[in-house]
Amino acid sequence: AFTLSRTPWIFRLLLISFAGARGLSDFPENFVIARRNDGESYSNPVTLTCGGRGDGAVTWKFGGEVMEDSDPFIQQQNQTLVLDEVDTPMLGEYSCWRGNQMVSSTYILLQEKEEEEFDSLLKCRARSYDCEFNCSWTSSEYTAVRLGLGPDCSEGGESCHWIRKSGVDPDGGLQFVLSHSLTPYSEESSKLEVTAEAIKDLSIVRKTRRFYLRDIVQPDSSHIVRCKEVGENLNVTVAPPPSWSIPHSFFSLEHEIQYVLRDDGRTECSSTSLVPKGISRLRVRSRDPLVPSAWSLWTPWTNVTHH
Repeated sequence: AFTLSRTPWIFRLLLISFAGARGLSDFPENFVIARRNDGESYSNPVTLTCGGRGDGAVTWKFGGEVMEDSDPFIQQQNQTLVLDEVDTPMLGEYSCWRGNQMVSSTYILLQEKEEEEFDSLLKCRARSYDCEFNCSWTSSEYTAVRLGLGPDCSEGGESCHWIRKSGVDPDGGLQFVLSHSLTPYSEESSKLEVTAEAIKDLSIVRKTRRFYLRDIVQPDSSHIVRCKEVGENLNVTVAPPPSWSIPHSFFSLEHEIQYVLRDDGRTECSSTSLVPKGISRLRVRSRDPLVPSAWSLWTPWTNVTHH
């Protein structure tokens, strides 16, 4: 895609690119996305505008080096810089200068090819119907990730409130906490829209997932309060987790009890609170019975003492 006259400039770009750090640990304040042409390695034209006030000529730099004005694919017009084609060596920071003072800077990032299934990268879970839910970005290849909620973010609006990570899980995934304004007392009529932007080697992926809150509800583990003899059975009392929505009379949970028979070691399950007396241990998991929500994790096994 490049002519011979462009070779020296591309060679210098390569030297600058390899000399500097390629990964961004956070999102730059200003960036534009170069979008690939179908089937091509380079993108459509990109226009950069010097963001400061004032008139007069400015000097453009790439990676701290003054850019040449002899390249036919790069046009410098006072405070505007036009790149007819953007290839990988041309990704990075472009800054405009007036004298020795930098006026503004903008990164050019390349739209990444969508090779991975997005749903496998972003996983979301709500512990209850309260106003917060958690998402996890599972890939460690991306050096900067942020999430946004709502149409302002999915449509790329400037008013999007981006959320940075709140922590890292044991597997290296990035954790995010997002807040919503849905009322938990009425049926959901619209889906939540979670948009993720992630940067890897100066390429960026941007995707939106849409789902109902009820589809990601997974309670924390309940806990077993007591076991009381009732005839030939044990009546198991289970309490909802502290994180579950209240009042519990409205936000009910169904429980499944798994137990091990003392005599032959068989493992069985009960969907009621009654289990046989002749058991050695049991555990419980819970879910919302009104929607197809996921089961909670099992509680730890609890030994049953016989008198």
